[in-house]
This record gives sequence, C-alpha cells and structure tokens, in this order.
Amino acid sequence: MFLLGQWLFKISHGFFLFQPLFVGMVLGIFILWLMAKAFGVDVTWFYTNAYKPGGDLLFWFLNPATIAFAVPLYKRNDIVKRFWLEIILSLVVGLFISLYLIYLIAKLFGIDNTGIASLLPQAATTAIAMPISGAIGGNPAVTAMACILNAVIIYALATFLIKIFRLKEPIGQGLGLGTAGHAVGSAKAIQLGSVPGAMASIAFVLISIVVDLVVPTFANLLGIMH
Repeated sequence: MFLLGQWLFKISHGFFLFQPLFVGMVLGIFILWLMAKAFGVDVTWFYTNAYKPGGDLLFWFLNPATIAFAVPLYKRNDIVKRFWLEIILSLVVGLFISLYLIYLIAKLFGIDNTGIASLLPQAATTAIAMPISGAIGGNPAVTAMACILNAVIIYALATFLIKIFRLKEPIGQGLGLGTAGHAVGSAKAIQLGSVPGAMASIAFVLISIVVDLVVPTFANLLGIMH
C-alpha cells in the first residue's frame, strides 16, 4: 500500500491525498477489514493475531529511525547554539497553546477524557506520541491516526500557511513544519531550503522531548490521566 501511495503521489505530481503515509494507512485499514470479513472473523481479532505480530517488528525499527533525525541537528548545531533560547521558547509556548486549544475544542464537541488524552500528544512523532498516549490513558491507535492526519494536512497546506502568516524567516518555517508535520513536514521544509530543512529536523527531535515532559504534567493537572 505504501508503494502504491508512492506511485500515485509521483504520477499526481504531489497531490496531498496521495501522500504515501496517508494512502498506506487508509487502504491498509480497508484491506484488513476486507480480509477479516472474508475469513469470517472479528476485525479486532484479525488485526491482533494476523497483522500486529509482524507490525510490531516494523514498529520497533521506527524508534531508531526517529532518533536518526538527530543527525541534521548535529550538523547544524551552529544554528542551535545561536538561537537556542528562541527555539526552545517557541516550541514550549506553541505546545502549550496547542494543548489548550485541543482541550477546549475537544470539550466543546463532548469528547471524553480518553479521547482528549489520545489527541494531546500529537505534536510528537508517532513513535513517541503513542507510548505517551497510552501512559496518560489515551488510545494509541487514535493518536497514531491524529499524528498522520496532522502530517498530511501540514504537507498539503504548508505553502498556504507560510503565506497567510507571512513566515518569511527560514528558521520559523522549519520550526513550524517540523513541529506540526513531523517527518512529512520536515520533508516539505527540505524542499524550501537547507535552513528550513535543518530547523525542521531540529524541531522534530526537540518537540518530542518537550511533549514527553509537558503532556503528562498537563494531563495530570487537568485531571485527564487515569
């Protein structure tokens, strides 16, 4: 499904709905559902027994692959040393704003604490957001979907958002795309230039650390953890 997504993305000249990660997720779920129905078994049972054992092996490799994003951070540590305070403050302030917005909008739509806990860690990449979600009482599967949808939306709207918010500073472009779009956003930032690409990789790593420290505390203060 991922390879099919790559092919569709290529022939459509980058149409955002054919982003390989999104195609793989949607069609993968659909095929699992079809196969479960074909074998006459429950979808949850089929996922747990036929898909998850192999999926867990692949998921294990996601963690070291995520850590590999520290390499661009090391290569451009000159930017980090020069703007470290601005980088940290922007990520922390931006995260708190997003957490409060997620909480308020979720409450507005009547989402329960499990749903809110599932949505709060989405600023981090999937490999880090899912364990945090489980630790604070959320559903890691919902968290994974939120992370992927975030990335696809940011990839699709990146140019529009940069224009609307007048983000002419390459550092700001990279921090925004890396934080909101994770690996997919970082790929978009690389298309904009070396500095946005490097800053996106830096944000991609640092925001995961910030989320790991802030989200459990935030969830505990609001009484979401259980």
